[in-house]
Amino acid sequence: MNPLDRRTFILCASACTAALATNAGAQTGAKVDENEPQAVALGYKHDTTKVDAKKFPKHTNDQRCGNCQLFMAKPTEPWGPCPIFQSKNVSVNGWCNSWVKKAG
Repeated sequence: MNPLDRRTFILCASACTAALATNAGAQTGAKVDENEPQAVALGYKHDTTKVDAKKFPKHTNDQRCGNCQLFMAKPTEPWGPCPIFQSKNVSVNGWCNSWVKKAG
């Protein structure tokens, strides 16, 4: 298994577990705060164009939550739950270092 496949598997497995374990953030419509410790550690920004390129050199502006495998809403929705953030809502135009390209 190559590293990308392993990373994708681990992220998806943990995301699925988190999604099943907690659904409160999505139900309340709570949004991820960019200043939360987890959001800061993952470089989450509501706007993908505001990501620190020096800190996250693999980031590109075409990577956004709306085209990430972990985004649990339609890409046309402005906000949607993300299991990385305990199913709190992230911006469709946001980004974090856990981004994984949506298959298909």
